[in-house]
Amino acid sequence: MQASIDAVFNPSAQLLLLGFYFTLLICLSAYGAHRCYLLYLYTRYRARGTPPGGAPEDLPYVTVQLPIYNELYVVERLIDAAARLDYPAERLEIQVLDDSTDETRQVAARAVARWSARGITIRRLPRVVRAGYKAGALAAGLRCARGDAIAIFDADFLPPRDFLRRAIPALGQPRVGMVQARWGHVNRDYSWLTRVQALLLDAHFVLEHGARHRAGCFFNFNGTAGVWRRQAIEDAGGWQDDTLTEDLDLSYRAQLAGWRFVFLPELVAPAEVPVEMTAFKLQQQRWATGSIQTCLKVLPDVLRSSIRRRLKLEALFHLTANLNYPLLLLAAVLMVPALFVRAPGGAPSFLAFDLPLFCAAALSMVNFYAVSQRAVRRDWLSQLKWVPLAIAVGFGLSVNNTRAVLGALRGGRPGFRRTAKYGVVDRSDEWRAKRYRQTRAGQPFVELGLGLYFAVAAIGALAAGLFAAVPVLCIFMCGFLYVGGVSLVQQRRAGAGLSVYSLLHMTRPRTS
Repeated sequence: MQASIDAVFNPSAQLLLLGFYFTLLICLSAYGAHRCYLLYLYTRYRARGTPPGGAPEDLPYVTVQLPIYNELYVVERLIDAAARLDYPAERLEIQVLDDSTDETRQVAARAVARWSARGITIRRLPRVVRAGYKAGALAAGLRCARGDAIAIFDADFLPPRDFLRRAIPALGQPRVGMVQARWGHVNRDYSWLTRVQALLLDAHFVLEHGARHRAGCFFNFNGTAGVWRRQAIEDAGGWQDDTLTEDLDLSYRAQLAGWRFVFLPELVAPAEVPVEMTAFKLQQQRWATGSIQTCLKVLPDVLRSSIRRRLKLEALFHLTANLNYPLLLLAAVLMVPALFVRAPGGAPSFLAFDLPLFCAAALSMVNFYAVSQRAVRRDWLSQLKWVPLAIAVGFGLSVNNTRAVLGALRGGRPGFRRTAKYGVVDRSDEWRAKRYRQTRAGQPFVELGLGLYFAVAAIGALAAGLFAAVPVLCIFMCGFLYVGGVSLVQQRRAGAGLSVYSLLHMTRPRTS
């Protein structure tokens, strides 16, 4: 391998390669330092709690919006949960914003009729043209909504009965425009993939939202499991469909208009996380695309605003966070030639520069996940065994999310592709024969190719005596092989109708 590297890179090219590689590492280190800063904010402002809410007699009229599109397996469950919300019936209405084109329409209509016959104020509002996707549906529903407060739940959520009773008082504080609950996970233990997603989401809500809320920084509505003050939506310019993350976009516009947001970590709304790797990747791609679109749209306004500099800097890191993925992918690919152009003196150099940066990033992530799990689970120590897989999956997603980031930077406007939901709660539920399956034909092969690239690099590092680099190369290898391999196996075997049990060793944790 050393001879191959020397043949490709002359001394000048080697110097340029190393300069670019270390520049990438420095940029990634800045985002790693920001993660540590969030941990600091979370701890520093721990004493700040949620301010008391208004009195019960001040309960506003609430409109609950349920945006759905072809949700055959979960729509009835969602409508039932919304209809059972504990809130004065004379101050509550439910809108089923139904853009569906399949049997979901009939299922939703029957559920709406059933609850309407029981005295619940509930309406199904179908649209002939699905203009603006979810943002368009929410805007259309808002035009005919009666509520001063707007609660929103996506199709995969199961809001607890007391959700509004606990969220609305916080909305009663002056200039509070939105209250966000924490997401729960009804199928956390379904597979390795669902455990990893639960870990990632817990860290996002507990630490990212928790730190930003406690420190008075901007944070965002997550598209569901939250309640808006209607006036805040209107003051911010309403729902707009020019990004794929209409929730993030509206959140920043509302906070720039002077509205405050509240995060309630103790209020949990359970939801179904994707059980299919391709669905998970499409969800991540949509979020990455939309966040960069929103960054390009609102970051200039944030930087020109009169808010404090530390809030601007925090917003900069928040809105550009997905730039990590192309930086990470480039750094990972270049790590191999950058390692070998320094051989035989590469080992001391790697130990002095590369390894400390990788270890610092890994330790900050472990600490990030550990703190969040400690906040939400009594058995938090047992959850730490999933952290290496979560880190590897993050690496494995870099191809998927780099495509999304580059597409957004080029000004692309991809259509809204919603995450497929199958009503999967426990291991007895089968999803592979259900509809809404999604495929990504060529991407798994790219991911598998990168996994093999790092496998060969690990073998070469062993042969060259670069032992310290082997664990880093192996975690890249595992991440790409897992993400690409599970994607390919699920797509091909499920499509051919093979047994569910053939995938257990790849997608489910072993049990005794």
